[in-house]
Amino acid sequence: MADILIIDDEKAIRKTLTEILSFEGYKIEEASDGEEGLRKFRDKTYDVVLCDIKMPKLDGIEFLQKAGEVNGDTPIIMISGHGNIETAVEAVKKGAYDFISKPPDLNRLLITIRNAMEKTNLVAEAKVLKRKVSRVQEMVGESTPIKKIKDTIDKVAGTDARILITGENGVGKELVARWIHEKSNRATGPLVEVNCAAIPTELIESELFGHEKGSFTSAIKQRIGKFEQANGGTLFLDEIGDMSLSAQAKVLRALQEGKITRVGADKDINVDVRVIAATNKDLLKEVDAKTFRLDLYHRLSVILIHVPSLNDRKDDIPLLVDQFLGDICNDYGIAKKSTHDDAITLLKEYNWTGNIRELRNVVERLVILSGKEITAEDVKSYVMPR
Repeated sequence: MADILIIDDEKAIRKTLTEILSFEGYKIEEASDGEEGLRKFRDKTYDVVLCDIKMPKLDGIEFLQKAGEVNGDTPIIMISGHGNIETAVEAVKKGAYDFISKPPDLNRLLITIRNAMEKTNLVAEAKVLKRKVSRVQEMVGESTPIKKIKDTIDKVAGTDARILITGENGVGKELVARWIHEKSNRATGPLVEVNCAAIPTELIESELFGHEKGSFTSAIKQRIGKFEQANGGTLFLDEIGDMSLSAQAKVLRALQEGKITRVGADKDINVDVRVIAATNKDLLKEVDAKTFRLDLYHRLSVILIHVPSLNDRKDDIPLLVDQFLGDICNDYGIAKKSTHDDAITLLKEYNWTGNIRELRNVVERLVILSGKEITAEDVKSYVMPR
């Protein structure tokens, strides 16, 4: 049932609108002036607001402005017995969804409310999708290693220095790279990610540098590589320790000269790309094993950032659990669940071999299988090995 707030200083108007809209199945609340309406608007989220323009204490236009500062997504329909074109235009310019003259035409009023609610639903859905697709999650934690990482990001983000991020699988190396890009001067440019471990050796050069049509058997059309896609932005090379030596040589040239060559072409292409690399390997050991180029290592590691394992930052677990609970419950459309202190204690004692990624999966499991509160028994039943 949709909630509608009616703000009007005329009791008869409020009563009439309330009767009509209640009959249509809406839940109605009333306010007799703009100040009362603003108090209610601040205390509760409404699906639609109907607001008179001429009122004592706080008129409709002033309410419109102040309400926009509280929640600009709620559609506000202005109604007035003193309507004219100038008033309507001013109201819409200041954020009103629509303007209806008194006495309102019933059919038009109901259609306008339905359209306003559809807009509200579309805005909400768009926000959810945008958050799922493009949001940069917060870097949660107050432990000393995390504070050091945040401080380093603030210092280096505004430069074009190349950065090598190290750490175990699942610790959040990608999140560090995203925050470096987000805080950089290239934030309006693209962030292009490449998982070097997921691409077959014979295709990695085509993936990074692109290829010309006919350059090899399956090259049925020209392909733009990741370096070109990231031009003006940031290229994140994840698991770079798994890159072939031949591809490493081309990456080294791109870093040295700012140029790449597509597979099957002889023309150089200039690229302006900041490279951030990440690995779960000890690259110096890979250098000794002759599987990684020492000169490329030195090119990539202008700045070194090591992301600790979750077992090395267990004091951050309560904050991480709270963050994941909020995100996951929101995704599932349920009220955020609470966690007992003894459940948190057990989670802090657990051996997190999968790091942050494993913790998030565990929290999702607890959200699905537990009741309104997550208890120590839930953790023992659904997390601890039997």
